[in-house]
Order: sequence, then C-alpha cells, then structure tokens
Amino acid sequence: MAHRPAESVALSVLELLAAEAPIAQLDTLVEEAFRGCESAQDLESIRRLRQLGLSIHAQSRRRQQREAGLAALVDTARDLAMPYDLDGLLKVITRRARLLLNVDMSYISFPDDEEGYIYVRTSDGHTSMLSVGLRLPDDSGLGSNVLANPGPFWTPDYLADERIEHHPELDEVVRAEGLHAIMGVPLSHRTTPFGVLYVADRNVRYFTIDEIALMTSLGDLGGVAIEKARLLGQSTAAVSALELQSLRTEAGLQQTRRITEVHQELLELALSGGDVHALIREAGRQLGLELRLYATDGTVLSFTGELPELSETTATATAMDTHAARRPVRLPDGLWAAPVTAGASNLGTLVVRPSSDRGEYAEQICRLVAQAVAVPLLLDSSRAATAVGHVRDELLDELLASPQRPPQQLALRSRRLGIDLSTPHVLVIARPECEAQGKAATWANLYAHRMSGLKRVHNGRAVLLLPGTDPGAAARSVLEELAPLLGNPVTVSAAGPVTDPTSVFHGYQEALRCLDAMTSLGAVGKAASARELGFLGVLLADNHDVEGFIDSTIGPVLDYDQQRFTELARTLYAYFETGNSPTYAAQRLHVHTNTVARRLERISELLGPNWQKPDRAFEIQLALKLSRIRRLLLDRAADEAPDNDS
Repeated sequence: MAHRPAESVALSVLELLAAEAPIAQLDTLVEEAFRGCESAQDLESIRRLRQLGLSIHAQSRRRQQREAGLAALVDTARDLAMPYDLDGLLKVITRRARLLLNVDMSYISFPDDEEGYIYVRTSDGHTSMLSVGLRLPDDSGLGSNVLANPGPFWTPDYLADERIEHHPELDEVVRAEGLHAIMGVPLSHRTTPFGVLYVADRNVRYFTIDEIALMTSLGDLGGVAIEKARLLGQSTAAVSALELQSLRTEAGLQQTRRITEVHQELLELALSGGDVHALIREAGRQLGLELRLYATDGTVLSFTGELPELSETTATATAMDTHAARRPVRLPDGLWAAPVTAGASNLGTLVVRPSSDRGEYAEQICRLVAQAVAVPLLLDSSRAATAVGHVRDELLDELLASPQRPPQQLALRSRRLGIDLSTPHVLVIARPECEAQGKAATWANLYAHRMSGLKRVHNGRAVLLLPGTDPGAAARSVLEELAPLLGNPVTVSAAGPVTDPTSVFHGYQEALRCLDAMTSLGAVGKAASARELGFLGVLLADNHDVEGFIDSTIGPVLDYDQQRFTELARTLYAYFETGNSPTYAAQRLHVHTNTVARRLERISELLGPNWQKPDRAFEIQLALKLSRIRRLLLDRAADEAPDNDS
C-alpha cells in the first residue's frame, strides 16, 4: 500500500467524523495508515489523529445522547402536565424512568414515618417480589441514603456495595429480583423529600453523569407533578364535600320548611278545637312518625303507629330525664322523648320514633310536636288535674309552714281536695346525694299522684305526705324506687303516723331531725324512721315519749315488781352498775349470790334470752336510768305539793 502522509490521513479522519461514520471505519483507516507509514514522526501523528478522532466521536455520541435525553425529558414533562389522579401519575413516572435509562425495572417508594417503614407505591417492568404495597425497613437500603442526604445515589452492584446499610429482608428482595445496578433520586416538594424514584438493572452497570443528571431532572419534575396531583386531589375532594354539604343544606332547609309548615297546621288545628288524638294522628300522618303521649301520672293519653308502650319504670325514668333536661333526649332503640310543658307546668311526656336518624332533625321534630300537643292539654278541662296539683302542693306548703293557719281551715281545705288528714299519714323526706333536683321533682310528682299523697320539693329534698301507718316501710319503698332511677344514692327519713293537720308540721320536723341524725351516723344512702332508731327515737321525737320507751323496754320487769313486791329492777340496776357481776351485785344488795342468780333467771324469762346483748343491754340501762330519774322527780313533786288538810 502506498504511503499516505499524515495530512492526508487527517483529512480522511475529518471526513469520517463529519459523515458520523461508525467508529469501525475510523479504526480501519488508521490501521491502513499504520501499515504504510515508515516515519516515526508520521506514526506518532497518526496515533494522535486516532485519539482525537475517537474523542471527537465520543463527544458527538454523548451530545447526541444528551439531546435525545433532553428531548425525552421535555416529552415526559409534557406528559406529566396532563391531568392524572395520583396513581395514574405514578405509573407514568415509573414507565418514563424505565424507558429513559433503558433499564429492567423502575419503582417509587414512600416512607411511613408513623409506622417506621417504606412501602412500594407503584412499579414498572418485570418484577416478582417488588409488587405494589410491599413494606420494607426505612433505616436501611439505598433509599435511606437518598432521604437522609437529598440527592441522587447509585451503585453498580447493590449486594456488593459496602456503602449501603444492608438489611436481610431487603437484600433478599434484591437477590430474588436478580438486580445489580440501582439508582435512586428524591421526589421533593420544594426542599423536602417525600419519596424516592428508583431505576434498577439486572446487570452490573455504571451510570453515567448524563444518566444521573437525567434521572435527577425527572425526579424534580415528578415531585412537582405529584404535589400538583395531590393538591388537585385535595381540591377535588373539597369541592365534592362542599357540593355534598350544599345538597345536605338544601335538603335540610326543605325539611325545615316542611316541619315549620306542619307545625303551623298543628297549631291551627289545636287552636280551632282539635283534641290531642287528632293532633297525634295528624302529626304522625304528615311527618311519618310513630308517637305515644303519656300523662303526668304515666298513663297513655294517645298514640299512633306501632310504637311499643313503655313499662311503668321506664316511663317514670323517661319523664324524669326529659323534664329535668327541659329538652328532647335520645332513648334506646331509635326513640326520642320530649317534655310537654307550658311554662313551669308539666303536662306530660311525648315519645317519638322519627323517620330520620339525624339528631338535629329528630330533636326539632320532637320539640315542635310537643309544643303543639301542649295547647289542647292546657286548654282541655279534662286536664284540670294539673291545676289541682298546684293547689295540693300549696296545701302541703301550708301544713309545713310555721306559724300555721287554724287547724279547722286546713282540715276544710284538705277535705275539699279529697284528703282526709284524720286518717294516718306518714312524712317522708328523700334527699338525693347528687345534683338531681329536676329529676327528683318530676319523680315526686308522679309518686305522690300514684300514692294519693302530697309532695313538695325544697332545698333539693323531696317531701312526701303519704297515707300509711308504717313510716319505716314508706321510707324503704321510696328508696327502692328513687335510687335506681337516679343512679345515685338517696337518703330517706320518715316520721309518723300523724292524724290531724297540726301534727303534720311536728312530723316533718321529726323527719328532718331523723335525716340529720342519719347523716351524723354515716347512714347516707339508707332509709330509716325515727321509730326505728331505738333510743335515738326518744331523743328525736317531738313529744319525747319517755314513758312509752320505758314500758316497751323494761315494762314486764316493772310490772312484775309492782304485782309481787319484788326487786328485779333494783337487782338489774345493781348488776349493770357492777360490770355485769352477780357476785358484786349481791354484795351491793346485801343478799346471797344465789338470790341474784335466781332473779337474773327470772329477768331472762321476762325480757327474753337476748337481753344481755350489747345493743339491748344499752337500751335496758337507759330505760332503768330514765325510770329511776322519773320516779325521783315524781316523788319530789309529791313531797313539795301543799297539804290540802292543813
């Protein structure tokens, strides 16, 4: 082959570079020039020409790749600008990343800071274990490096790279997928990363600077697009919520207009003479309700629909709750109850099953129907018992007042109301140990009506004047009924019986003192009467029936001494004074010990075998002392009396 000078070879190299010929043609040209060259200087020149040619060719190829990458990136940006939901956008980003770098797979992960792991949100390419939803530890792997120092991080061979904090679970996933080269770039909103975009290849691969820059740009574009999609999703959700709220508001307004119209129709019906039954039927028909109206005494006045009747206990508790709250209250099984009132007057209780479960609607319905029903109840003369109830309450106030009106006037007023105070009555005071005055007042009204008695609520205590002769039994009955209804302890005291108007005041005072004594004794939440307090009954009783207490305690012993001229009472007194010692008692009485023993046996026959029990012995000692003091006072009075014969 003829020798070609270096200048000719250079010209040929430039022609090949200008024509963007394959690198193989450049190598062929240089090899031919080497074979025909004999000068060392020409060889060096050709060698330099080859290096320059290769460098220019590489730069041209890199520039072409960069231009292609930038074009693809622009196309990607245009694609990302389209409206997507978040899942659709993530799929576009992963697909574009895989195609841009010509890798086997790509995926996106988001961290869950609360749970302490990262999870794969979407992936693209042929995968086996890296499926959507896979959870991986957040403190290891390539992604932790990306999030800790926001920026691109890559490795040519993941499992062999010691820069990465490896985790067995994550390594197993990489090994199962057969991955080697992995690169991750942050997905950021402004400067805060919120996820990682990965590309991975199943070959050992060294990513170029251009590829890293391309992925970084794609990560930036993806972060902006994801944030925009999130904001768009939030805005769409907010708009949908506003539309739904608008529809609900409009429906609520229409419903309110309908309720108002029905309320006006019900009031017109009531004012035009319609009775309770007509109102209940019309309200049920117009509003699709099931209703049941209860009187103040718990009886059913009217109903419509298949609403079940409440038991007496449930009806009483419902009336207490609603009238104490002064508003409709929710009951079990989808029921509502509303107080039927006119001012301070309790006219009854309305139980409703609304057609809607919405609380505001149900409460409004109950309130408006109760208002309409209150009109005929207030106007109907058959419901005049409400006014009578006020008069009966005023009568009890007068009976408990001090000073009292003349007994004849009180007796006359009570007879006019159908109350005969000459028959035995008992006074009962119930004190709830909680803030439940409203409920106690409602219950007292129902209980007094049911028991044909009188009631008064004062200072948080319910005062009842009830027919009966056993105050203790009356107190226990009140406790057993009221405490479960309130769900709190109730202290109940009682006194009586009383058989005339003037004694009602004294019985009330006795019951008050009994209540104070129970509080002092720590008997809160219990029921008792002054009579049941034993010797405390003597101290609390207004008439201080000392003689009755003595007779009921040691009467058989005193009667035995009087009839047989014995000294059982004196022996009993000495026995207690000497510490229950028969020997010392015999010495004090100057009799033989056997005599004392026989007298104690006789006392046991008269008082019963349990007379030496502590409680019984205490009452016997008190009765002995009272008997001795009473006898001394009577004897002194007899000695000081003037002699009629002188």
